[in-house]
Amino acid sequence: MKIVNNINIQKWFAVALVSTALFTSSCKKSFLDVPPQGQQPAVQFWKTQDDATKGVNAIYGNLRTWGNVAFPALVIESVASDEADKGSTPTDATFWNLYDNFTVTSTEGSLQGFWDAQYQNINLCNQVLDNVPAISMDASLKTRYLAEAKFVRAYSYFRLVRAYGDVPLRLKVPAGTSEYNIPRTPKATVYAQIEQDLTDAAAVLPQAYGSTDIGRATKGAALGMHAKVAMYQKKWADVLAYTNQVMGLGYSLFPDFYQSFRTTHNNNSESVFEVQAEILPGNPVATNSQYSQVQGVPGIPAGGWGFNVPSDVIAAAYEPGDARIIGTMLFRGSTTPDGDVIPTTTPNPRYNMKSYVPFSLYNSAYNSGAQQHIRVLRFADILLMNAEAANELGNSTQALSSLNRVRARARGTNTAILADVTATDATTIRAAVYKERQLELAMESDRYFDVIRQGRAAEVFGPKGWKANKNEVWPIPQTEIDRSGNLLTQNPGY
Repeated sequence: MKIVNNINIQKWFAVALVSTALFTSSCKKSFLDVPPQGQQPAVQFWKTQDDATKGVNAIYGNLRTWGNVAFPALVIESVASDEADKGSTPTDATFWNLYDNFTVTSTEGSLQGFWDAQYQNINLCNQVLDNVPAISMDASLKTRYLAEAKFVRAYSYFRLVRAYGDVPLRLKVPAGTSEYNIPRTPKATVYAQIEQDLTDAAAVLPQAYGSTDIGRATKGAALGMHAKVAMYQKKWADVLAYTNQVMGLGYSLFPDFYQSFRTTHNNNSESVFEVQAEILPGNPVATNSQYSQVQGVPGIPAGGWGFNVPSDVIAAAYEPGDARIIGTMLFRGSTTPDGDVIPTTTPNPRYNMKSYVPFSLYNSAYNSGAQQHIRVLRFADILLMNAEAANELGNSTQALSSLNRVRARARGTNTAILADVTATDATTIRAAVYKERQLELAMESDRYFDVIRQGRAAEVFGPKGWKANKNEVWPIPQTEIDRSGNLLTQNPGY
């Protein structure tokens, strides 16, 4: 079978993917709880509204695959930062160290794994966008499905462009061999397409869904993602406009930071977009996320493998009493608020609390923590983007208002800590926003790219080996260059 950027050009559409989809926070089964199925030729598949539904649902299911949430994603988007270390034992999965100390080369497998995962997402989106328009079905539902596909395509291209810079921009399923290999597209052009997809999506997607559709992309998700994409391009007026719109859609900070990441509060008032997961008896294909498993406490059945652990740097960054300490870090020898005792013998002093699932929920038939949702975009991030944009545009009043809302939640009733920021000069507010992003979004795969876009990577990551004019991006997977007959070029320095 021909390969395009290591994507199988699917003559056969894998309907089995459809069983990996969306579920509600109350564990109520949605209409997407269907048994695994076989395969069907694509030419026979895209015929009915039900086919369109299955095709769109497959997109969401793919968002929690290994390359999207486990080792490839964590080494590309997390461990190279100053907030995370490899974890586990020194001899386990030592390739993580290549990312942590910036010695990775283009042949390392996780570069390929992350690349593949994003293009698999994009391929599924393009199948929907190519085929659903011709299906005779409810017009408003068709329009919404196309918008959902555009949102996920934009999100996947955003992850690619942050990681690799210029990447091949593929907007249709290839029609023939002449379209199999395409060159890298300039980053600015990719960003323009991402923004167009998000604009299209926001114009159509609803503000909220009924219970069986919770977890699908919403208007707020499209606007919030657009704000983030604009922030990476320093389009501050756009960031402010999009975040202002999201702030008017009814989201709020969940009162308890620790509880906001527990499975009992999936899809809570703070969630703008999160990857759905659930344990469905008899349907493990739908619940095979390893996001929590690879980061869980090792040595206990309900734990995990112990990778991607909070570093000494992030542990020392919080004020004593900050509620985000127990919401971010799970300490060796401690007892969690849910009553789980963490052994004193674990190999690492800390683990990622944001991926923790209480041990009482463990089901040995599934990956540990398989039901943990992944918070992709939270309202706290919206507020901090709003604060940063307002400050860059000279509006210190709005910047402080948004910034201090986040600090107030972390402070809780302890008025002795995390006082409101009152400075009005742009330099001080900027530093305060950067610091708050570090504390609020720790271990959520934002810190590494945040520091690079802020222009501080040489200062922050230099001691780890980061080099300017090279490590702003990762290398293009060598296999992709080889398959393209060198049509794809390598990033400088690799």
